[in-house]
Amino acid sequence: QLDPFYASIILFAGRAWDAITDPMVGFFISKTSWTRFGRLMPWIIFSTPFAVISYFLIWFVPDISRGQVMWYLIFYCIFQTLVTCFHVPYSALTMFISREQSERDSATAYRMTVEVLGTVLGTAIQGQIVGKVITPCIESPLFIGKTNSSVAMEELNMTHDTGSLTDTRNAYMIAAGVIGGLYILCAVILSVGVQEKRESSELQSDEPVSFFQGLKLVMNHGAYIKLIAGFLFTSLAFMLLEGNFALFCTYTLGFRNEFQNILLAIMLSATLTIPLWQWFLTRFGKKTAVYVGISSAIPFLIMVAVLDSNLIVTYIVAVAAGISVAAAFLLPWSMLPDVIDDFKLQHPDSHGHEAIFFSFYVFFTKFTSGVSLGISTLSLDFAGYQTRGCSQPSEVNFTLKMLVSAVPVGLILLGLLLFKLYPIDEEKRRKNKKALQDLR
Repeated sequence: QLDPFYASIILFAGRAWDAITDPMVGFFISKTSWTRFGRLMPWIIFSTPFAVISYFLIWFVPDISRGQVMWYLIFYCIFQTLVTCFHVPYSALTMFISREQSERDSATAYRMTVEVLGTVLGTAIQGQIVGKVITPCIESPLFIGKTNSSVAMEELNMTHDTGSLTDTRNAYMIAAGVIGGLYILCAVILSVGVQEKRESSELQSDEPVSFFQGLKLVMNHGAYIKLIAGFLFTSLAFMLLEGNFALFCTYTLGFRNEFQNILLAIMLSATLTIPLWQWFLTRFGKKTAVYVGISSAIPFLIMVAVLDSNLIVTYIVAVAAGISVAAAFLLPWSMLPDVIDDFKLQHPDSHGHEAIFFSFYVFFTKFTSGVSLGISTLSLDFAGYQTRGCSQPSEVNFTLKMLVSAVPVGLILLGLLLFKLYPIDEEKRRKNKKALQDLR
């Protein structure tokens, strides 16, 4: 029951906090001593229980009339910090289970397949548990579209059924408990089943390097900056699409009872096609795979906005979007180890910066998610979005079309233009691989 404006403030503030914590965690990980569990695994093991508790408290509605904004802001920032303590070492493990490029690419493909599958599972769990609670839509009076959105919110809130709201709160708590349990289970499987190879680990520097020295070295590496820039815009495009597709299906297309299935179609399509993109990048190269994979969504995104509402067309678009989502998930993560190899060749005497590379990558993943949610929430609020309304004003439907079609298409084109500047092609990769072998 927070005003959308305050929800946006919380999301933006949380991402600003991430801008501080992500590189700091990456730096501290790079200075961690080797233990019998490895260097990365202790961070994963010790952050997990606290991350689950803070996640649960994000979904808890405190019985306080004032201070709810601070409650959610504090626990949101704590949760993001703890997720960083998990996600940065988890992502960096790719570099420390093998030195071989082909093995790391294979591990990345497997990791992203399971990560997308996890997103499908989370979407299904949250959707099914919360969806069981009947929250009837509210018929809006004719004048509501012409009034201030905050006044409209107050009018709608007065008509809320208290029992239904309590059931909805309980459903979110149950979903949070189930997902928290899965988080713990997956962390246990990871810590028991994955072993860091000490000979592959080059985390700790021979010479102590300060945080700002390491940061300067990493951020001055041109290939890394160009990869992050392309990754930022293409990720934002697909997160805007995913984040608004449910509302687009419900209100603009009129498929209120189908949006869960359509969203699952996107994610299942992404899961099943990641192995295809892994084969494609080994056959034709990673840059070619980026252009083909990510741009393939553009005609379908235009189609869904231009054509009249049609369920079959919507499912076709969902599957096509999922194929591009798979490429957008896999390829930037697959290209990051190549950038780190290139950095090692240019700075052979400077070791131990891998975790900083990965920490900024994790930050931009979370940053694009937050920017996507913030843009969507503010845009819909300005357009006069009515919470739980049976229908929405025409301005909201137009805004949703922009958020799932025109804006993602523009961001994809901009991202692909930036990827064009990325200097590591297949020939460069082969040269770097041989040079690293000679160096070792």
